[in-house]
Amino acid sequence: MKKRYSVILTLVMLFLLTTVAYALDLQGEVVYQIMVDRFYDGNTGNNNPAKAPGLYDSSKSNWKLYWGGDLDGITQKMTYLKNMGVTVLWITPVHDNIDVAAYYNGTANAGYHGYWARDFKKIDEHFGTWTDFDEMITAAHYNGIKVLIDFAPNHTSPVDITDPNFAERGALYYNGTLWDDAYYDSHGYWHHNGGITNWDDRYETQYKNLADLADLAQEHATIDSYMKEAASDMVNHGVDGFRIDAIKHMTMGWQLSLTDHIFRAKDVYMTGEWYLGGYSDPLYDDNVKFANNTGIAPLDFYLNKAIRDVFGYNANFSVLDDAVIKTGQDYKWKNDLPVFIDNHDMARFLTINNNNTRLHQALAFVLTCRGIPLVYYGTEQYLHDDTDGGGDPWNRPMMNSWDQTTTAYRLIKDLSDLRKSNPALKYGDMYQRWMNSNVYIFERKFYDNVVLVAINKSSNRSITGLYTALPQGTYSDELGGLLNGLAISVSSNGAVTNFTLPANSVSVWSYKATASTPHIGNIGPVLGRAGNKVTLAGEGFGSSGNVYFGATRAAINSWSANEIKLTVPAVSSGVVPVSVVTSAGTSNTIDYEVLSAKQIPVVFTVRNASTSWGQNIYLTGSVQELGNWSTDTDQIWGPFLCPNYPEWYTVASVPAGQTIQFKFLKIDSNGNVVWEGGNNHTYTVPTSGTGNITVDWQN
Repeated sequence: MKKRYSVILTLVMLFLLTTVAYALDLQGEVVYQIMVDRFYDGNTGNNNPAKAPGLYDSSKSNWKLYWGGDLDGITQKMTYLKNMGVTVLWITPVHDNIDVAAYYNGTANAGYHGYWARDFKKIDEHFGTWTDFDEMITAAHYNGIKVLIDFAPNHTSPVDITDPNFAERGALYYNGTLWDDAYYDSHGYWHHNGGITNWDDRYETQYKNLADLADLAQEHATIDSYMKEAASDMVNHGVDGFRIDAIKHMTMGWQLSLTDHIFRAKDVYMTGEWYLGGYSDPLYDDNVKFANNTGIAPLDFYLNKAIRDVFGYNANFSVLDDAVIKTGQDYKWKNDLPVFIDNHDMARFLTINNNNTRLHQALAFVLTCRGIPLVYYGTEQYLHDDTDGGGDPWNRPMMNSWDQTTTAYRLIKDLSDLRKSNPALKYGDMYQRWMNSNVYIFERKFYDNVVLVAINKSSNRSITGLYTALPQGTYSDELGGLLNGLAISVSSNGAVTNFTLPANSVSVWSYKATASTPHIGNIGPVLGRAGNKVTLAGEGFGSSGNVYFGATRAAINSWSANEIKLTVPAVSSGVVPVSVVTSAGTSNTIDYEVLSAKQIPVVFTVRNASTSWGQNIYLTGSVQELGNWSTDTDQIWGPFLCPNYPEWYTVASVPAGQTIQFKFLKIDSNGNVVWEGGNNHTYTVPTSGTGNITVDWQN
């Protein structure tokens, strides 16, 4: 039977949910990713629901069917998660998925994973109800845990263009009412461009089907409205953030309008999945531009590859150091990016290297390097299944152990505690201090706060010539020898007394300073409108003071020594420096991008724009969202897509109701700019919904 809380406890928890402000700042957190169906079966009564019978496999032999995990199961295991030091849950999608099986090669496939949605207004019956969702959120908040919901607005379910009887034809429902399906599509809700064959092509990745999934047209006003309403539902039910699925496969313009919509309601955290195929992925720069301009921090696949190469495949530590340097230079908000070893879309670490020592070292790195650490469910219990190389679905076994004494469980707990207590791990820059092929010693530093980490993948190693920002003194291993670490001594000039690093060890040394003046470490969200709620995090804020956006003072909603919640004041649009002023002094500044107004996604099309080899089309214009006439490709819209040369288009996010001026540019790979001739184009942006404008290139 489904476990129910007592009336008194439920009321207490609901009171906490509605009265406690949960900080947006995730840089001091540890995120734990849960595949809902494979975590814990808290309510056997929803395993084989009447609405969608036959999609549950009690034998757990068909890895493509439901196995029983549900929202109530997460609620029941909240103490286990809290004791591990988990402070954020990322749960896979829980919207209503298809009610019938999709058959591939004679095998029944269900939407157990949550990514085959049919109704974004309902909770899937295998997972529970909205009441169960609310209870899970409430239990998480009661235990000091935030919740990120996985949201997949890119698509519905699989469709076969040759078979009208395949599964549900990608059907879309609204709270139980069928709207349409992708096979017949009488409303134009989906794109019909076939499947992706070239994963490096911008047009294909955004406008063709991902794995035969019916590709929604977010530029359609009805779909735009529906998805934003569905996101608002989740905000209203108390989520603290979103993991947006398949951000690579939707337009940047629509997604900026989505983040604007969400941030207007609540200062949540947003991350998303932009898969990078390797260090030389042709769309890497697009990924960076997306990260720096949308308020969505992509999962750090670039650093993930280096982590797996170094700890999983025994590459030199220089590979990891190079990745840290490159991503640190490219991403403006690098400490907001989730950093991870594995997830539900790749083989688990122990499948590629069945070595617990290497897993512990990879975990220690993820939990101490720059970014937000992300742990895939069961990693702390060494969960893996190596069938067929351990990819999907074998990377999604049922959780089968809840041991709170494993080394991995204790490691996560210890470093979670350190992340909470030392701002260097939250906000600090990252520096390599000593390295060879098998030893990596790096430092995190935020003002006078320092954490030094040493990882040795080989035999005992004598360390000489190591310097650190740690003050003079002796430092014990923060892990208490859990991974064979040791103590060190530091002299007055920062030199570390020569020592021998034990074989296959991890040592962590820490110094927490007392801030005498305010220091800002993070702002979140990083963009939005005047009137939005924003959280500043850092140290030394004292008990009161003022926050300024440029020279304009912001209204304060709450103030503590490490966190300030405020309302963005009425200032001109653009990137504005934010500072904290207290009786102890003035802080550093941090950027916040003020948008002009509510954001509307508009399709901009330019015809007859002939280009030379290497040239691309870009859009610039008179408002902040169009770059204020900039020609910097990192600040303006493009490159445009061109499936039908010489007609080019893009979806840009522009301010509602404003009359804007714009022009198109041709820019080549060397940065040479050719402006469109003639007068500026003029367009009045709709006050709601979506927009579309088509013009001819002016010579």
